[in-house]
Amino acid sequence: MSDSILTQVILPLVLALIMFGMGLSLTKRDFLELGKEPKPVAIGLFGQLLILPLLAYGIAIFFNLSEHLAVGIMILAACPGGTSSNILSQLARANLALSVSLTAVTTLICVVTTPLIIRFAIEEFNDTPVESFSLLSTTLGLIFITLIPVLVGILIRHNFADFAIRSEVFFRRLSTGFLIFMIAAITYQERTTFLSSFVLLSEAVISLNLLAIGTGLLLGLIFKLVKRDTVTLGIEVGVQNSAMAMLISITFLDRPDYAIAAGVYGLAMYLGAAMLIFGAKRWPE
Repeated sequence: MSDSILTQVILPLVLALIMFGMGLSLTKRDFLELGKEPKPVAIGLFGQLLILPLLAYGIAIFFNLSEHLAVGIMILAACPGGTSSNILSQLARANLALSVSLTAVTTLICVVTTPLIIRFAIEEFNDTPVESFSLLSTTLGLIFITLIPVLVGILIRHNFADFAIRSEVFFRRLSTGFLIFMIAAITYQERTTFLSSFVLLSEAVISLNLLAIGTGLLLGLIFKLVKRDTVTLGIEVGVQNSAMAMLISITFLDRPDYAIAAGVYGLAMYLGAAMLIFGAKRWPE
């Protein structure tokens, strides 16, 4: 898959379209919510941008993951959830406004934080220099593939709301289809490595997912947030943008083996989220 039109042009373009679709779902009110309820937003950012990478680092050490799996799980932790977390929050009857607000803010911030976490992971777990990683090029790539499309989408939503609302379903389906395609492609491309480490990796990603969801819930309880906000934090911390993590691994780093962890997590995170949704509907107010 490396060094081809697919990895260098088509996959980044599709992800840019997905991020554009996410921008179409954001409104001015989503950003105004930040000022109305700054506490749950700040707690959510703390969980997503600081605690989650630390959990991923701890998981990599505890399970003694090989270099490509350790770096891969760190890349995943550096990519906060996108539209998937918003859909799951809606299904859980959680605070959709908080979920969307967190998505909007983390999309802006991860342009800076994601490359830094990736550089740390590569330097920490890779004993040999990796010439293919460039902090500047990764940051610029994220700006063009994520930030700019989201901003364009927000602008169109503001000026052409009817078109934006009608288009949301298409982009949600595109996001789901793209994630499934990426998981299938990585599984096939790296099938030998995947099969040899499947059990260990499954244990690691399921542990990370459950710990991440538990951390989000615990933060909500510690800071005495209402049930809806607490459940939202569980989803937001536990659901990552697996498609973005796989794209970074394949296109930016030219390391498809780094994408294996994100592919497995892309499936496991929905199992954890389903458990949370099931429990949340039976959780008394």
